[in-house]
Formats: sequence, C-alpha cells, structure tokens
Amino acid sequence: MAGKEIIVAEWLDGVAFETAIDSHRLILDTPLDYGGRDRGPRPKPLLLVALAGCTGMDVISILQKMRVPIEKFRLTVQGDLTSEHPKQFYKIHIIYEFTGRNLPPEKIRQAIELSQEKYCGVSATIKKAMPLTWEFKISDS
Repeated sequence: MAGKEIIVAEWLDGVAFETAIDSHRLILDTPLDYGGRDRGPRPKPLLLVALAGCTGMDVISILQKMRVPIEKFRLTVQGDLTSEHPKQFYKIHIIYEFTGRNLPPEKIRQAIELSQEKYCGVSATIKKAMPLTWEFKISDS
C-alpha cells in the first residue's frame, strides 16, 4: 500500500464541524433550514469538488506536457441523488469544456482518458460505487 490519508473533524456547535486539509481550514455546515448556520459547504458536494479537482489537475497537467495551448478550461460535475434516505449519489457525469485556437480533439480525449483510466484516484474510487460518465466540448477562441 502507498499510504494513508487522514483527516480529523472536530464538532464546533449546531451541526458544524471544522477540519483541516494540508493546513487549509475548512468548516462544514448546513443551511439554516437544516439546523446549521451556513458557515461552510455541505459534505456531499465536496465529493464532486474532489472529483473535479482531481481529474481537472490531471487533464491540465497532461495537456501542458502535450503542449496543447488551452486558454480556458471548465468542468461541470453533476451528481444525481436518490430521492429516499440515505440520499446518495447513484451516478455522476462530468462535462469538460475547453476553449482555445485549433484545439486537437484527439489529444484532449487522450488526456481525459488517461485521467479517468490511470491517474485520478477520486474517479477510481467513485467508479467502484456507481457509474461515472463524461463528455467534452471544444470552443474556438
């Protein structure tokens, strides 16, 4: 095994918790109508943020090594939730959106596939629990 990731979350008050990731402080909370004070994000969307960050960093890094000049890059991650408790994601879809001049679709596809099939540990973990699909769009600048 390569190692462990460990976080500690301490209860603040109400339903809020504080944690730190690599010395970056983060408060988790819920909106007022769920008993919180809305001091931070809810936990489930953070899974989608982790996925976007993991695959996004991979893709940009790979495209930079391929010398593909990306001007703008955006990811939209949609997690579909069950209607009954425990409300959980049952499928996730990623849309990768690239802007630049004459961007090569084959290299962009290759970078995404490398992230999804080889490098992104968050994607690999999620795929064990549910379908994870993706698509990409290219716009000329």
